[in-house]
Parts: sequence; C-alpha cells; structure tokens
Amino acid sequence: MMHKPATAAIRAQQEAARAALPFNDTRDFEDTKRGLIAELTPNVIHNGEGKVIWDNDSYSFLTGEAPDTVHPSLWRQSTLVAKAGLFEVVEGIYQLRGFDLSNMTIIEGDTGIIVIDPLISSETAAAGLKLYCEHRGERPVAAVIHTHSHIDHFGGIFGVTSQEDVDAGKVQIIAPEGFVEHAVSENVYAGTAMGRRAGYMYGAALERSAHGAVGAGLGQTTSAGGEIGLIVPTLLIATTGETHTIDGVEIEFQMAPGTEAPSEMHFYFPKFKALCMAENATHTLHNLLTLRGAVVRDPHVWSKYLSEAIDRYGDKTDVVFASHHWPTWGAENISEFLGLQRDLYAYLHDQTLRLINLGYNGAEAAEIFQLPPALENSWHARGYYGSVSHNVKAIVQRYLGWFDGNPARLWAHTPEEGAKRYVKAIGGIDRVVEVAQEAFDEGDFRWAATLLDHAVFTDANHTAARALYADTLEQLGYGSENGTWRNFYLAGATELRDGQFGTPTVTNAPAIVAQLSPEMLFDAIAIQINGPKAWDLDLAIRINVTDLDRSFRLTLHNGALVYLEDGKGDVDVTLSLSKPRLLQLAGGDTQSEGIEIDGDVSVVGKLLSVVEPGDPDFAIVTP
Repeated sequence: MMHKPATAAIRAQQEAARAALPFNDTRDFEDTKRGLIAELTPNVIHNGEGKVIWDNDSYSFLTGEAPDTVHPSLWRQSTLVAKAGLFEVVEGIYQLRGFDLSNMTIIEGDTGIIVIDPLISSETAAAGLKLYCEHRGERPVAAVIHTHSHIDHFGGIFGVTSQEDVDAGKVQIIAPEGFVEHAVSENVYAGTAMGRRAGYMYGAALERSAHGAVGAGLGQTTSAGGEIGLIVPTLLIATTGETHTIDGVEIEFQMAPGTEAPSEMHFYFPKFKALCMAENATHTLHNLLTLRGAVVRDPHVWSKYLSEAIDRYGDKTDVVFASHHWPTWGAENISEFLGLQRDLYAYLHDQTLRLINLGYNGAEAAEIFQLPPALENSWHARGYYGSVSHNVKAIVQRYLGWFDGNPARLWAHTPEEGAKRYVKAIGGIDRVVEVAQEAFDEGDFRWAATLLDHAVFTDANHTAARALYADTLEQLGYGSENGTWRNFYLAGATELRDGQFGTPTVTNAPAIVAQLSPEMLFDAIAIQINGPKAWDLDLAIRINVTDLDRSFRLTLHNGALVYLEDGKGDVDVTLSLSKPRLLQLAGGDTQSEGIEIDGDVSVVGKLLSVVEPGDPDFAIVTP
C-alpha cells in the first residue's frame, strides 16, 4: 500500500507534543529492563500448520526518536511494550512479556509452578513456558489462575496444561466467580461483530512500520491463528479476603467484579510481598468502552476497588504487577502509581457526571474535558489504549444512553440516506471532495473525514472521494497518541485503498463454544434467527439433554425463539441427545446419528432454515 508522508499540520502537532510531555522521565525504560533473564530469539511463533501467529520481531523498527508519522508519546509507549523476554519480578515470580497481547506470570511453589493468565493462544503460552523452563528448570504446573474473563487471559490454557491433567486432579484452575459465563457470552453472543471491529482495533492487517501498526498501547497486538482453549475452573473465588494455599504458596484474593471485566479479581502473595492487580492498574488509561465493542464499564466501581486494594495491601507490598506491561517496585512508587490510577478513574466518572448535569452531551463533554496536571503528566495515565475522549462518551452512554436529548437527533436518517442529502445540499459529490480537500490542506482532518464519510456513503466507488478519505484517515492515524485510534484510522485507510480484510482473528473457538450451557446455546441460536423470514413459522420443539438430565421446550413464534426448562405444552418433535451432539446440531450437522427423534423431524430443518450466521466481513468505512 502506498503511504503518504505526514503533513505540515501533523509535524507541528508532533513537535508540540515533544515539547509538552516529560520525556526526560526515563524510569519506565529502566523498569522494563529490570530483571531480564533471557529473550526468545527469534520471537516468532508458529502454529502446527507452520503459520506465523506471533511476530514480536516485526516491531524491531521501534528504536531511536519518533518519526513524524507516529505520535512521539505512542512511539515511547510502543518501544516500552515491545520489550520482550523472561523477567524476574522478585525471586520466585517471573513474567513472560512480549509473547502476546498480555503477560504470563509464573509463581514458583514448593514443587511446581502456578501460571497466571496463559495468553491468547496455546502456542504463545507454550513458547513462554518453554523459555521459563530452559532457564529455571522443568517444574510441573500445579495451578493456573485466570485473573478475569477476557480471552487474552485464558485462551492459551492448553499451552501450559491439559484437560486430562485437570480431570486427574493434578492441576487446579482458579478463576473469579462468573468467569465461564462471561468468558463464553462475550465471545459468542456478539463475537462476530466484535471480532470484525477487533481487526481494526489491533491493526491485524496493517504492516508493522512507522507508517502502519506500532502497537495497541496495552500490548503490541494479539496473536492470530493459534489454538484457543478454555477449561472450566475447579476453584471459583467468590469473596474478598478468601485465602488459599497452592503448592505451599499462600494467596489472598480481592474480588473486583464490574471493573475492566465483569468477572475479575486481584490477589496478594504474602510470601513475596507481591500484589497482582489483574488489568485494573496498568501503564495506560484503560478502556471504559473498548472500541471493538463491549458493555460499558463502571469507573466508579473501578476506583473503589483500587482504593480497597491500596487499603488492604498498600503498606505491605514491595512490588505490584499486572497482566499487561511491567511491574512497579518500591513502597513510594507503588503508592504513587496505585493512587494516581484510582484518582484517574474516579475523576473521569465524577467530572463527566458534573458536565452531564450542566447540560453537555457526550461529544461536548469529551471535547472540553481536562485532567488535572498530576494525571496529565503521568505516563501511566495517558490514553494509549483507552482515551479521555471515548471514555467520557462511554460514561455518558452508561448513564444516559445514545440519545442526547436534542429532538432533531431522535430520528435521524441512516448514515447512507443522510449522506445523500448532505452531499446534495453541499452541491454534489465533486463539490464535497473540493471542500474536504480545503479542510485537509488546512489541517482540519476531522472535518475532512466527516465530509468524505458522507461522500463515500453516497458513492462508494467515487475514486477521488475514496483516495482523499484514505489520505485523511492516514493523517489522523499519524497524529493519534492512542494506539487503537491509530489502528482504526489506518485500518480504514487500508480498506479504502486495498479492499476489505475481513476478520483475521476469531474468538468463538470450538473450545469456547463447547462450554456453552444449553441456555447460552439457545440464546446464541435466537440471536441468529432471521426474524422476517421466520414471521410465519410456528414451531415447538422439546430438547432432552441426556447427559445433563435436563429438558427444554423451545418455541419459534413471531420470529422470536424462546425457551423454558421443563416447559409445559405440546411440541411438534422431541429430540433426545447429548450436549456435544446438540452443539453439532446447532452447527448444522443434521444427521440423525446420536439423536433420538419422536415426532415431525422436518420441524428441525424449518428452524435451521431461518438461522442466519453473522457476517465476519461486513463493511465499516463503506455502505
């Protein structure tokens, strides 16, 4: 893909950032190197088919001063995050960083090890464990702890243990209450849409270069194409203060639900005076609403759990580590770090609500919002992954929803229909491109993008509009301090120039789907029903899940599929089958083997005929 240089406006913005930010503070560079034992050389990991699923070496260009095409603050962050290897946190605690989006941490016990958050893919987790064993010796895995329910903290489970070892009682799987339900539902219910958008968010199809992907702020990117797994926990943590001893290592847990994930927890190791903060205190402002899409998170609760962690563990902790980035050592540094992180989320919450109650809508509040100097000048509070702008809008969404109260915006036209009218009012698509070019030349890329969005949604094949739109998004990417904003802008430019790249990473893997409860499975089918095609169908099916000894009555009426366990009423057909066979049936395997059928089997075909899977390649920057 042809890249354009940074314009004068972007170069001036980058220079202003260099002058304004505290680049003379180099503590983070010292901390990212601290405790380095070994590096993986080359840091390129393949799956069983020989496909590269992780290539940290592709970021080797991140050296020296930031070029004009990358915001200098993001360049700094990416340089830090790309530092990879096996690190000693303290004697007995080791981290694998730069093997995936997240970190994998290893705690040494009396006879074995405890693995915390085994990355996204089995292959990356296995490579990390192998490097650890090469330098610390072979030790059996005694337990795996998942800090929370996001895939980059459990997907690589089969790289460090197996279902067989868990079933045999050799390995414990420890997670917070609600882990499986949230892990599965997030990746299955809206998984198609989230996966497509995640391709933009993590720059999955972008080249790694000063003109392309430089990192996502929280981690460089996600591994893609590896084996993704999930093992049901053997121990669920439910209460703060709950203590367990695993392989001679005492662990005290602190629940933190509804923060960065709906199911999340922190924990403290008295032996090591070490506190794991999961993903609630990292070296970036985090997302309250991730750009790939999610339920809006609660910064008020987030700050309260950080306050509780400080109160419970702050005065007895020598090191804080998390599931991303590098640790923080020393009582004074820890107090400053956790305190500022707490204040960051509390301030965002409270001040956004203050602005809401003064009458500002989300866009207005985000535009005028300012952090206090202590937060603005703290590197770990800057918006490399979350941003003040989209987090403020998320808080407004959480409390007030999508409607800003202005009746003119209550029933607006769709983007495509609105675009046609804007273009006509301005004088036609060629005139829109002229006005957008003027905005581009003046450095007003936000206005140029708005105009060209309308132009492309009027005529997606207009060559000049597409070309200038791509150039505009590229400049916005160059100027973004936020890694995911940069990726979104550059991904949009890539698709305008080269065509759609689809969804490189799929999160609803078979191992995750296999953990669906019958209720989750029926919900997953219900959201795929093409309602209009099903309006005239009136079906009733009883499903007996034989291995679970459970029975459900499903009805499809008015395009809505609903179910009730042990529901009363007549049915057209009864199916008796195991849960694995039910999953196969839902996936389209309609062969009768393994299914006991009583009644009109054609009803099953009628139901499946109106199931319409999501489109992993849907358009984003075009109609």
